[in-house]
Amino acid sequence: MERNTFLKTLGLGGVAASLPLGSLAASRGKFTTPSDCTLIPAETAGPFPLDLTDNTFYFRQDVREDRIGAPLHLRMRIIGTDNCQPMPNVRVNIWHCDNEGNYSGYGSEVGLTYLRGYQITDANGEVEFITTFPGWYPGRVCHIHFQVFVNSSYAAVSQLTFDHDTTNQIYSDNAALYPDGEDPLSPDTDGVFNDGYALQLSTLEAAEVPEEYDAFLEVTVEGSGTVVGVSHHEMMTEKQFILGQNYPNPMVDVTTIPFTLYQSSEVTIDLWHTSGQKVYTKDLGNLGSGDHSLNLSFSDLGLAPASYVYQLTLKNPMGRFTSCKRMTVIG
Repeated sequence: MERNTFLKTLGLGGVAASLPLGSLAASRGKFTTPSDCTLIPAETAGPFPLDLTDNTFYFRQDVREDRIGAPLHLRMRIIGTDNCQPMPNVRVNIWHCDNEGNYSGYGSEVGLTYLRGYQITDANGEVEFITTFPGWYPGRVCHIHFQVFVNSSYAAVSQLTFDHDTTNQIYSDNAALYPDGEDPLSPDTDGVFNDGYALQLSTLEAAEVPEEYDAFLEVTVEGSGTVVGVSHHEMMTEKQFILGQNYPNPMVDVTTIPFTLYQSSEVTIDLWHTSGQKVYTKDLGNLGSGDHSLNLSFSDLGLAPASYVYQLTLKNPMGRFTSCKRMTVIG
């Protein structure tokens, strides 16, 4: 299967805190953001003309490309309103401006793709991105757009922001990277957040690597999460097959991928590293209806511990159907 067909069918209640940068390093890792399962406020999609949904070029963790700026490690956790449990195997898109306030795909940036990407949540409902700390532009405070695709008919669109004083200290400490200097606006004076932003305020702290930063936000969207990693299935695909969560997950080496076919189909399995590289594919041939499983040994495949996404593709008289899930190999 080619990259441009991968994941084609895939489709914040968080409370955050921030501290002055002088005390950030000492407090690293102490942040908790217990959620009250309040639905994340909806916000404008903003400068988002690029369709990430069907373009697997954007399936990547590192979205920086050639952009300069203070490195930012952004982690997000998606939970469901119905039971406050994590939502695995949903797609999370992010996009934001560069250090000078520019967005890829606009004006002189048409044709460029920097600072845009998506990931699939793991069994804990989490995704991670490597990006640069955003700049700002007139009328808007520093922010990051995100979109959570629960299924093909529902996606939550919102924005996250950061503590204003901490943001401006990052700009000041990295003045050579942010030519516009400190942000004159604050979330309180940004019209987009005039209805409040407590649920959209990400943590922001110094990373272990000097001059890099960590951020975290828990996001509540409509739906029901799970503690066992059962995905959400599209209605048409669900009528053809069910792709189960691999077990064990996470695993050290060997894992089993279960799936159930409702009619005889040609079946292919693909394995992708979360960086966006396809690392394994296998044609399983024509399989009859019923329960099936595939065993994978990562040592036999020569694959290192990491997070991967596996996708099952079916072809039968009803058409072509795909479903995917994320797995983790630990060392």
